[in-house]
Amino acid sequence: MYDFMLTPEEQAVKKETREFVRNEISSDFLRKMDKDEIVYPREFVEKLAAKNLFGIRFPKKYGGREMSWVAEVAAFEEIGCLGIALGCAFAMPSIVGEAINVFGSEELKEKYLKPYIAGKLVAAEALTEPRGGSDFFGAMTRADLHGDHFILNGQKRFVVGAEGADFFLVYCRSNFEPNAHKYSRLSLLLVDKGPGVETEYLYGLMGCRGGGTGRLVFRDVKVPKENLIGELHGGAVCFNQMMIPERMTSAAGCLGAWGALDLAVRYSDRRRAFGKEIRKFQAVNFMVADSITQLDAARALTYMAASAIDKNYPGVRRLVSEAKRFATESAWEVVNNSMQIMGGIGYTDVYPIERALRDQRLAMIWTGTTQIMNLLIQHEYYNHVLDESYNRRKMEKDSMNPDESERCFSDEDMMRIHEEKA
Repeated sequence: MYDFMLTPEEQAVKKETREFVRNEISSDFLRKMDKDEIVYPREFVEKLAAKNLFGIRFPKKYGGREMSWVAEVAAFEEIGCLGIALGCAFAMPSIVGEAINVFGSEELKEKYLKPYIAGKLVAAEALTEPRGGSDFFGAMTRADLHGDHFILNGQKRFVVGAEGADFFLVYCRSNFEPNAHKYSRLSLLLVDKGPGVETEYLYGLMGCRGGGTGRLVFRDVKVPKENLIGELHGGAVCFNQMMIPERMTSAAGCLGAWGALDLAVRYSDRRRAFGKEIRKFQAVNFMVADSITQLDAARALTYMAASAIDKNYPGVRRLVSEAKRFATESAWEVVNNSMQIMGGIGYTDVYPIERALRDQRLAMIWTGTTQIMNLLIQHEYYNHVLDESYNRRKMEKDSMNPDESERCFSDEDMMRIHEEKA
């Protein structure tokens, strides 16, 4: 779908990725991941890098292709059918790489970004803390600056790649002034796996298995000052930028729900009941129609958000949040409908629909829950509509009693409005 909206170059990378997904990743590999026989899919990372499908957006001098966000979404739509864990492995260079490419020094780009895109290193992002979750700026992992290095102590949880990564992108508190504003408390560091960096626990997950998700503990880890990403205490600026790849990759990966729907459609064309294929029953037809409509709408919003990033559209934060929210929720509905179409067999491990369902549930939680997305969406929209530069038609003037509309507010409301305008 949407190939007519892609440039020839973007179509080509989508085709390459489709062939990679079809020919390079065995079903046995996916089964071993779901059984946790594979702790981290390094083989997958190395194969992607060998095909030059890592770091699609990044400069060629570091091994990337210097392509668009639209191209990355097009590739991710193909990868997405492999599940959340492999989707995350594909996404992580886009996320960690964004921080290094936008805020890192040239030395850090050569030391970390270039070998990462080449598949020689693996990275993970260490963001969430046991007492944190969505309260990101309340992070307690601390980095004390001592001359030419930091001493890092604390812990992070739900780190995909805690087991398997060679280095970590770590948000930590560096400003300990009692009255420090929350946006000036944190710094961002690149931390090599080594002495003092321990994967203390691997989570037993409902889905997204085989991604090495665990809890990291830092005990007096010495980190060179040169590994600081961005400015000291400037972690909030980095975080604001990082939420774009975080949420865009979540949205793009969920477009891979086409895999579950395709499976259910093929099944419904073969499964017979009451003397005919079940695809001929209206109940099944309508679930298919609902699902593909939702998936196409999610595609449209996700590709629009990707194009907005490429064109530096000022309202991109809202569009990215909408794409993340809508694509993840739509994919959940699509996979649920797919299981419903297949009936009881869909609830067994005879088909991978149940695995897709377990995987998909995570997408509405990580990289910002649906509720956090709603907060961002409404906030950005209020700011847009109430801005003085907003110049669209105001429908209040179309009232049958336009003078009366102002009287809907109390005297106190009117005084406040006039004071704020003044």
